[in-house]
Amino acid sequence: MTFLTTCRITRAVTVVLGATSVLLLARPAAAQSLSLAPAEIIADVTPGQPVHVEFTVSNSSNAPVAIRSTVTDLWYNEKNEKTFEPAGSSPRSAANWIQFVPRLVTIEPHSSTKVTAFVTPPAGIEGGYYAVVFVESKPELMNQPTADAQPVLANIRLGALVLLTATGTERDDLELTNIRLTPPAAAQPLQLKLTAGNKGNTHVFPKATLAILDADRRVIAKAQSEPKRFLPGQTDDIAITWGGTLPPGSYEGVVTVVYGNKQVRTQTVPFTVAQ
Repeated sequence: MTFLTTCRITRAVTVVLGATSVLLLARPAAAQSLSLAPAEIIADVTPGQPVHVEFTVSNSSNAPVAIRSTVTDLWYNEKNEKTFEPAGSSPRSAANWIQFVPRLVTIEPHSSTKVTAFVTPPAGIEGGYYAVVFVESKPELMNQPTADAQPVLANIRLGALVLLTATGTERDDLELTNIRLTPPAAAQPLQLKLTAGNKGNTHVFPKATLAILDADRRVIAKAQSEPKRFLPGQTDDIAITWGGTLPPGSYEGVVTVVYGNKQVRTQTVPFTVAQ
């Protein structure tokens, strides 16, 4: 999963990719090629009881690569873009609970190494807490100079999301509003959007299903959305597209959203397909 973009800062280039991505950088003779798995950790933790999680870093290049591990917050902004602020500066941060031992590791050529993160959730926490773990290679000098002939340093930075829930304290509550359905037409498929707001205290992955009923209330078609991550307090749209055709007439769309611990929300949307 790619969740960050390439960025360039003056004479240094940091390439940040999803945890299972691989990128070749720097000089051909010493190109770096790394991958990190898994891309996401979703785990229940018991407040006050330490646990550990493992990540696998693979080096498919012909040279050893030294990496260091760091941790940042995981949250979102007003555009629902992920943010990666310093540890402890975002709501529901788990970043300060996570430590890598050791932080610095060298991955031999064509091999993989497990790196261990120790997680110490404090007593008294409730709901979900979040962080991103990064592994970052040592910057190397690239062949390609900048337009002003300045040297450029490049490295690889790979990240994985960490989503933790304090066992037995989660509260699932998803609010659905603003349902909009556009009937199918010659030039466009049926489109349904609804706004979901996570009012609970932990992350949810709501999945919406649309059943289309005819005038006799028979189910004649179904479509569904992809699961989508919602952190606590986050509001975003869920979309469903159906590419079939319907004859003119009156119909009903029944939207069912499943989330959390088998929680279900259902709403009905009547619509008409014109002549």
